[in-house]
Amino acid sequence: MNKFIVHDGLVAPLDRANVDTDAIIPKQFLKSIKRSGFGPNLFDEWRYLDHGEPGMDNSKRPLNPDFVLNQARYQGASILIARKNFGCGSSREHAPWALDQYGFRAVIAPSFADIFFNNCYKNGLLPIVLSEQQIDHLFDEVKAFPGFRLIIDLDKQIITTANGSQTYPFEVGEFRKYCLLNGLDDIGLTLRQADKIRAFEERHLYDQPWLANTI
Repeated sequence: MNKFIVHDGLVAPLDRANVDTDAIIPKQFLKSIKRSGFGPNLFDEWRYLDHGEPGMDNSKRPLNPDFVLNQARYQGASILIARKNFGCGSSREHAPWALDQYGFRAVIAPSFADIFFNNCYKNGLLPIVLSEQQIDHLFDEVKAFPGFRLIIDLDKQIITTANGSQTYPFEVGEFRKYCLLNGLDDIGLTLRQADKIRAFEERHLYDQPWLANTI
């Protein structure tokens, strides 16, 4: 999992509330047993004019010119702002995978669905909660200024506009912050104890040698 320390990114506005996980990554793409390749199908039903299925050549599919991520000014965006209850619906972990693999490092909204919120942290994506008034202001800024960027400093827990004119402090739990700063998912956290795990297994087998015949 990539570390998140300070991120300077172009902002894209998704002016919708209650964006559910089936909109983020439609159900037909959950057939894959891999944890990669979901970025091209992020918001698939909104990005494309045809119906998407796994294995299609997305480069040949007709794009929806009205969808925000298809607009030239938002190409390369790595920070997404949205409205309340982002990530509601089913608990699919593919949703943060798709956002991350598209290129987003953070999503900023007034509120998130709980399971999606937790899954983001486990996959290196930073979900940030700001007030609706602050979100309104960010939407206004993004629309008014092409190329609008934000700098997110996780260690200081502050979002700053690129020109330094506005700052937005945000909350994040200490354990989640530690994991993101160090790029540690659940597997990474476990492997930090690899020596202790190995020593336990060796001692356990020494104390109960008959287990060797069952392994």
